[in-house]
Amino acid sequence: MIGPAIGGSLILLLDLQTTLWINGGFFILAALLLMKIADKENLDLKSAPKLTLKQVIDDFGVVKHFMKQNLYVSAIYLGFIFVMVATFAMDAQEIVFTQQVIGLSETEYSLLISITGIGSVAGGVILSFLSNNFSLRFMISIGILLSSIGYVIYALSWSFISITVGFVVLGFFLVFLNAGITTFYQNNVQLDLMGRVTSIIQLVQSAAQVLLVLVVGFLGDILSLRITIIGLSLSMLILSFIFVYFVNETKYNYLYKDTA
Repeated sequence: MIGPAIGGSLILLLDLQTTLWINGGFFILAALLLMKIADKENLDLKSAPKLTLKQVIDDFGVVKHFMKQNLYVSAIYLGFIFVMVATFAMDAQEIVFTQQVIGLSETEYSLLISITGIGSVAGGVILSFLSNNFSLRFMISIGILLSSIGYVIYALSWSFISITVGFVVLGFFLVFLNAGITTFYQNNVQLDLMGRVTSIIQLVQSAAQVLLVLVVGFLGDILSLRITIIGLSLSMLILSFIFVYFVNETKYNYLYKDTA
């Protein structure tokens, strides 16, 4: 969120074309800096296993076995993935929704993105200083509930002020949700399986994102984009309450202990 915030601020202070030139200049600078990194790794590429269909199928089998053995951990993480898919689908319609449905100008939209980025940075700063005072359950619960409420405010917005409130709330508390879930995931997935589980779940997540974006776009044409976004955000809010209930099941206390 820092990048969009800076980009939005530059558009407000300068103009779109100048901002694009500055962005391109930083890409070139980054490439030049990467060229200066010393390549000291001695990798035996011949001994590395090649990616084959059989290997992918085997990985699916390993992940399936892990999920059967760890149903609660899998359910919590997949619930988080659903939230990310839903947010991605709503974010994909963000420009159309803010400018055509709510009626924001390009300048107001740039300012909105900048303010959202500031909210995310503020959430990150607060969490970095106070993380030891927050339990994993608190971070996950407050993160998903208030992020969902932020999206509901966004979906019901009618003005720049109202949508700004929604974006600041979701930007701020998505930091808590991501930090809590990432820690929970790292604490409860074996290190030797983490790469496989992550890659397979990300593959499923990517496919689900494409599908849900198409569905949201289709429903937005048939019904209206406002009704579609409201329906998706309210569904996300309802499911977040169910999610929080399962997160706070006392019999799974041992899975939320900080192992750091």
